[in-house]
Amino acid sequence: MNIEIKEQNGSYIGILTGWIDTAAATQFINDMKPLMDNADKPIELDCSGLEYICSLGLRGLLQLKKTSAAKGGSLILTHIGGEVQKILTMTGFIKLFDIR
Repeated sequence: MNIEIKEQNGSYIGILTGWIDTAAATQFINDMKPLMDNADKPIELDCSGLEYICSLGLRGLLQLKKTSAAKGGSLILTHIGGEVQKILTMTGFIKLFDIR
């Protein structure tokens, strides 16, 4: 699992790649700290390279969404596909996020 964070025109883009399984989820949540710190701004998570996400990873996404809402920012997930889309659909999380 890898997350690359870029600042662009006052917003933030997190590019997710690989697997967010149980072993990687804690690191994923720690790696999202810069996004949490800037959750008052628009945040896009590009999931085109994300192959899998476990329940703890979903919890991290939900935490980022709640922090963004509390700080007046926004969170969108882009390029969701394959297994990740199935997981979001099966868990009902697909309804919780702005997905483009």
